[in-house]
Amino acid sequence: MVTTLLDARHLAEQVPDPELPMLTLADLGVLRGVEETDDGTVVVSLTPTYSGCPAMAEMRADVAARLRDAGYARVEIRTVLSPPWTSDWITPAGRRKLAEHGIAPPGAAPRGPVPLTLSPTRRTVACPRCGSADTEETSRFAATSCKALWRCRACREPFEYLKEI
Repeated sequence: MVTTLLDARHLAEQVPDPELPMLTLADLGVLRGVEETDDGTVVVSLTPTYSGCPAMAEMRADVAARLRDAGYARVEIRTVLSPPWTSDWITPAGRRKLAEHGIAPPGAAPRGPVPLTLSPTRRTVACPRCGSADTEETSRFAATSCKALWRCRACREPFEYLKEI
């Protein structure tokens, strides 16, 4: 039976993301905090990758189930929207795991004002398989709305790209 707050945090950190199961919630940067209230309730704070993320309900349920299975009787999961999640919160280990699974990790999130352009901007995304920058987007959306489909012109392999936010 788990009894410390450190143990609770460790358990929450190990919960896999339902859409990107090679990543934990800690790797993805959505696990914001784990604390304990005076009455012994373990409170876990999660930030969705975007406000309409359909995986949030499953994330909340998975974290709560993991903690209850470990012996924590009182568990509360809070959704924290501010500051909003950014792809910059993905850990280096998370970026490495994405690339190892054939998903190009996102670049740096945009900063400051977004300039108005009348033509599409050309994004360079390196192929997670061969490393070539000679790639092209084939579809703005993939299996989930946070990913796009790309193809490498060098090795000819398709891959997904996790969009920066």
